[in-house]
Amino acid sequence: MFHLFTGLDLTTSLFLVLALLFVLFYEAINGFHDTANAVATVIYTRAMRAQLAVMMAGLFNFLGVILGGLSVAYAIVHILPTDLLLNVGSSHGLAMIFSILLAAIIWNLGTWYFGLPASSSHTLIGAIIGIAVTNALVTGGSLVEALNLPKVINIFLSLILSPIVGMVIAGFLIFLLRKYWSGTKKRRRNHMTPAEREKKDGKKKPPFWTRIALIISAIGVSYSHGANDGQKGIGLVMLVLIGVAPAGFVVNMNASGYDITRTRDAVNHLEQYYQQHNPQVSTLIAPPAANNVAIDPSEPFHCNSENGLATVHHAQDLLNNLSSYDQLSVENRSQVRRLLLCMSDTADKIAKLPETSSNDKRFLSNLKSDLNDTIEYAPIWIILAVALALSLGTMVGWRRVATTIGEKIGKNGMTYAQGMSAQITAAVSIGLASYTGMPVSTTHILSSSVAGTMIVDGGGVQSKTIRSIALAWVLTLPVSILLSGALYWIALQLL
Repeated sequence: MFHLFTGLDLTTSLFLVLALLFVLFYEAINGFHDTANAVATVIYTRAMRAQLAVMMAGLFNFLGVILGGLSVAYAIVHILPTDLLLNVGSSHGLAMIFSILLAAIIWNLGTWYFGLPASSSHTLIGAIIGIAVTNALVTGGSLVEALNLPKVINIFLSLILSPIVGMVIAGFLIFLLRKYWSGTKKRRRNHMTPAEREKKDGKKKPPFWTRIALIISAIGVSYSHGANDGQKGIGLVMLVLIGVAPAGFVVNMNASGYDITRTRDAVNHLEQYYQQHNPQVSTLIAPPAANNVAIDPSEPFHCNSENGLATVHHAQDLLNNLSSYDQLSVENRSQVRRLLLCMSDTADKIAKLPETSSNDKRFLSNLKSDLNDTIEYAPIWIILAVALALSLGTMVGWRRVATTIGEKIGKNGMTYAQGMSAQITAAVSIGLASYTGMPVSTTHILSSSVAGTMIVDGGGVQSKTIRSIALAWVLTLPVSILLSGALYWIALQLL
């Protein structure tokens, strides 16, 4: 951790600390903004007391971050175009990260204040898009190339479709429960609201097994939220460190000799693939005779797939006989990262060629994993810091949004079966998204799942609340894009 400030002057070091504090503050806001989604149903069905539910959510958010992996973290980072990731300097790195964080914090705090279940994921992704678009406008680049469009499209689809899927699945679950789990008097209790059960049976708590299911599914939502949204914070921290403190973070300085050998082998195998599939890749990779381009480390690095072999050869020169990244200069470490990112990007493009077979796609996917192994990482102290910020944020500020989900979506109170259906849907959906590396909105999945159960169950929804949630959903991306873009432009004028 102490090599964090290697090569940085005092001013840059102070701004770096401030940027890291901003990331952790964003994660804390994310915690109390989104925690309501995990605790609302167990609180409003009286399965758990509010204080205990919030503590449980904090604990499992923490565990979700620790055990959730890094696939979502780098899916967020790679929304930015490869060239911007490759060449961002220290001052530009600070401007970029402060603009992203300020935009996300402003919108998240605003929607939290008004009790709207808006999406932290939409906010963060919109802020990153705003940076990329503004960078293209300022530098005179193409707007079409301003973003990693395939990655953005995939993320957009996951963000847009996941609430719809949540609504349909939760609605289907409540339909099945109504049809097959309400035949007896005992089972019909699961379709009561807590107020109805207290009036009829004089009991405040849900039936025992229903209560267990509600608590377990709430744990699932909390853990899944940590695994998905916590990774976004990790990705932001790594974006800060790679852009501002490259000496210690552009590559994994703790990578073993075996890890570096795997990376070097992947580079060699990629060269062999180019040679063995020359006719197939010729639309992207120039022939060997045209691949004698010298790469000048002092010039901005542009990833050009035509120079694929030159990129491979330069990486081989740097990685040859290397057992530790400490053996490389700071500039050469940065160059290794640029080259590996470029080769990974080119492998992606080859995999998408129509003539690439399914076996070759799997092979290229494995190569890409090995190429990125020592550059897509996060030190344990970063994971712990983000986990702690998210879990501590979970302990405060949850009530505003929880009230919206528990009381203001449906016209009637939430039944035990509705809460259980919504939570199971959210836990499974978010868990699968985290496993596949897709960032999704915990907020929108759970609120749409609750709405789905209310509609199918015949209780109806409060149109005013649904309109407010829909408005927040529609506005979050454009507002965060404009906010971050404006902040980044102002920061660039001041540099």
